Amino acid sequence: MSLDSKRPLTLRDVSEASGVSEMTVSRVLRNRGDVSDATRGRVLAAAKELGYVPNKIAGALASSRVNLVAVIIPSLSNMVFPEVLTGINQVLEDTELQPVVGVSDYLPEKEERVLYEMLSWRPSGVIIAGLEHSDASRAMLRAAGIPVVEIMDTDGVPVDAMVGISHRRAGREMATAILKAGYEHIGFMGTKMPLDHRARKRFEGFTEVLAKNGVEIEDRAFYSGGSALAKGREMTQEMLQRTPELDFLYYSNDMIGAGGLLYLLEQGVDVPGQIGLAGFNGVELLQGLPRKLATMDACRLEIGRTAAKIIADRLADPDGDHADNITLTPTIAYGDTLKRR
Repeated sequence: MSLDSKRPLTLRDVSEASGVSEMTVSRVLRNRGDVSDATRGRVLAAAKELGYVPNKIAGALASSRVNLVAVIIPSLSNMVFPEVLTGINQVLEDTELQPVVGVSDYLPEKEERVLYEMLSWRPSGVIIAGLEHSDASRAMLRAAGIPVVEIMDTDGVPVDAMVGISHRRAGREMATAILKAGYEHIGFMGTKMPLDHRARKRFEGFTEVLAKNGVEIEDRAFYSGGSALAKGREMTQEMLQRTPELDFLYYSNDMIGAGGLLYLLEQGVDVPGQIGLAGFNGVELLQGLPRKLATMDACRLEIGRTAAKIIADRLADPDGDHADNITLTPTIAYGDTLKRR
């Protein structure tokens, strides 16, 4: 059979290749109606050989929805989000739902554009990072008429459902552990602030506990780029040159924290005796460092899995009683860079 490669395949092409009617082909491909196993096999074999993909848009005109879940995250280069996506995919792969990813680069206006385009395809649900969005994005999410799950953060009010951790609590718990270990002269380094609202909230919780104990941040540095090892080394060197009396460095993420650790070890600094360190996220890739960085797990895989389950459960049972506001509890891993007392 000769096909014009310039035009899309149709049901008629599969019908001619399999020797059955277009109506039967449609039933097989939509898994509807009573079709014999032999006929079903012929149709599926012909469709596979031709490379035919059903037109879901045509079917969506009747249902107003396609089996896509829009997933909008700030970054693909940040090692946090691929693990979230893994959790989402683990749950959705057992359903008819397929995640489709958009990236906002931490920019509210870009998130708004990505959300607009994704909603125009009428997905069955939305999973979106964070609780802070533009007014237009919040209006679109509220009006979508589909399950919406905001992930990674629970310090705020969701449009619909939310799954994540309290970043303010995470910051408070790390500050408590640092003070308990006896550190008093503390510096902070953060990336993508204030655009990274979750890092900002951890910083707020962190400084809140310090202030209650009469301790202030003695030096701080903010970087608008990515979470790079090289930047962590550079920021750490510059901060200690400015403020050599610091005895603890708290980083907004593990990657810059790891860069700081490597710099200090190269300089022969006693870690954690002379200077202690802590990051955030519990990045497994960094387990190969000469010392294990103190950190806090952000429950990334569980957040992804839980968010996807909320979407799948609500679509399967729209009137059911679902727990849709879920706060997970991360724990501190002291590693080799934070003293215990």
